[in-house]
Amino acid sequence: MTCTEESLDSLRLAGDELADATVATLFERGEVGKFNTLMRYVSTTGAPLPDGLPDVAREYLAATSAPPDWVDWEEMEKARLFFMDNNVHISTALSFASMPACYVVPHVARLLSATHGLKYPSKRMAETGQFTVYLMQPGAFEAGSRFIPAAQKVRLLHASIRHHLAREGRWDTGALGTPICQEDMIGGQMFFSLLVLDSLHRLGVHMSAEGAESYYYAWRVVGAMLGIDQDAVPANTLEARRFLDLYMVRHMGPSAEGAHLTRQLIDLYEEVVPGTLFDPVVSSLIRYLVGDTCADWLEVPRTSWDSVVKAMPHVLGVLESIEDSSPLGAWALDRLGHLTTHLELSSLTRGRVMHYAIPEQLRKDYDVSDALPRNSRWSPPPSTVS
Repeated sequence: MTCTEESLDSLRLAGDELADATVATLFERGEVGKFNTLMRYVSTTGAPLPDGLPDVAREYLAATSAPPDWVDWEEMEKARLFFMDNNVHISTALSFASMPACYVVPHVARLLSATHGLKYPSKRMAETGQFTVYLMQPGAFEAGSRFIPAAQKVRLLHASIRHHLAREGRWDTGALGTPICQEDMIGGQMFFSLLVLDSLHRLGVHMSAEGAESYYYAWRVVGAMLGIDQDAVPANTLEARRFLDLYMVRHMGPSAEGAHLTRQLIDLYEEVVPGTLFDPVVSSLIRYLVGDTCADWLEVPRTSWDSVVKAMPHVLGVLESIEDSSPLGAWALDRLGHLTTHLELSSLTRGRVMHYAIPEQLRKDYDVSDALPRNSRWSPPPSTVS
């Protein structure tokens, strides 16, 4: 699909037909509670479905039990290697760029506030981090993995939010389009793929063009499994730049909800950082990655660390040079990144497995082998906005 104002307008009216129909039937038959109870026992691919599961849910799970048939598994393996090589950097980009970027879109921030999805931001961050780790594990799509059940549940979660907001009259569909519409889901896919790559580049992380495209490709596969119409999704990072630029120009701006959610996120990160000396780094890193205009809209405070954070690419450049030239250094830094990522995730999940359930109402508590070559480094596609 050619990315135009008109094509994006049409995407604002579309949800996810399969998941929406499944959720509507579960609510109509009063079977949501039974579904949630039984689905807590379905957490790995290939596990037998429990007796008593509603027929409509069983049909949905069968229809969504495998990745799309067009998946290139060689590309997916390249993406996994890219993730393993850059896991701590990707976690940083997701936390300090992708999440705040969601809040720069006022209607998305309003939706998150309306559903109380970020009343407890650690839950949202833990779910996002856990989902990404599941995706990039060896055998993510094979029996015994946790990724596919997580994707199936997240898709129903999105459908349930659409169901509640429409039923309760808490969403102006005429002005804002369908909640969690196709345009916003593709926008979210861009935040977790292209924006992550942009952030890695801004941080000075060495990455190959091949690895970057493979990482983007993996999120196309994820998007398909989350009910996103892949005919409307950009095929590569060059096309993705056009979509993301147009999407942000159409929708980004300041909002009270966006500033509030950002403040909650900053408070969460400051709690994770030991002590208080380095607390200002949180705000400075967000400001550095999203830019001053967006940071001002989100009311991210300016700190004395703003200038210091700008030196991060130089520091990371030295570390990356060591990794490039020394197999032992590469191993040590990869292990450090792996440990850091899992410690961060453990602190958010408190060691528990996060469960994705269909909310019965919008409650206040709703909440490998060698690395890829680093020559021919990836550079972000140029902006399409003058």
